[in-house]
Amino acid sequence: MSCSHAVRATAVCGILAGFVGLAGAGCEASGSASHSPASGRGEASHDVTTGWAAAGAHGMIGVGCGWIPAAGPGSIGDMASAPVMGAVAHTRLLTEIAHAIQAADLTGRLNAAKAITVFAPDDAAFGALGRGNLTTLLADKSDLIRVIEYHVVSGRQTPADLASGRHLTTLLGTVIIPAKSHGKYRVNNAQVICGGIQTANATVYIVNKILVPIP
Repeated sequence: MSCSHAVRATAVCGILAGFVGLAGAGCEASGSASHSPASGRGEASHDVTTGWAAAGAHGMIGVGCGWIPAAGPGSIGDMASAPVMGAVAHTRLLTEIAHAIQAADLTGRLNAAKAITVFAPDDAAFGALGRGNLTTLLADKSDLIRVIEYHVVSGRQTPADLASGRHLTTLLGTVIIPAKSHGKYRVNNAQVICGGIQTANATVYIVNKILVPIP
């Protein structure tokens, strides 16, 4: 990692450490607990079998893909025709990241990008920050921009790209490290719960933790 990359990684790590108590853990874990995608959302009647079948047919990965609706807003077809922020805004697991991107004034930039990959923490990951810490982060635009930029890389990354373990350079200029082990995909400290979602200009991976730089 170059000096400038190291400085940026330290800055992002410091921001997140202040919110989720990572300093003593070497900035390797965010403290987000594992969860069911349906927790607290009143979606017990949703047919996840249909969602899994549709996701698999489109080359998507992850147990959370079962909660993507078969049709309408937030469906695979709907997201494929929308710019990335339009797709994220209609994804039931991503209301907090959509709000954060809007607060950082990055909606236009991400929608205008030609080909990117977004590693989007789900709502439970943001909830793990605590409401007060999340409010503080959303209020500091410069910090928020750095955190979001750390979750975006250039190019449409496939599941095979993640499985290769090749380091990916983020918009922040630092790297993230994907991996595949025992059939599960990870990025830094986070597990992919649904990935390979195609939008008009981006590929999206929903992850269960806010990404923290690995020293």
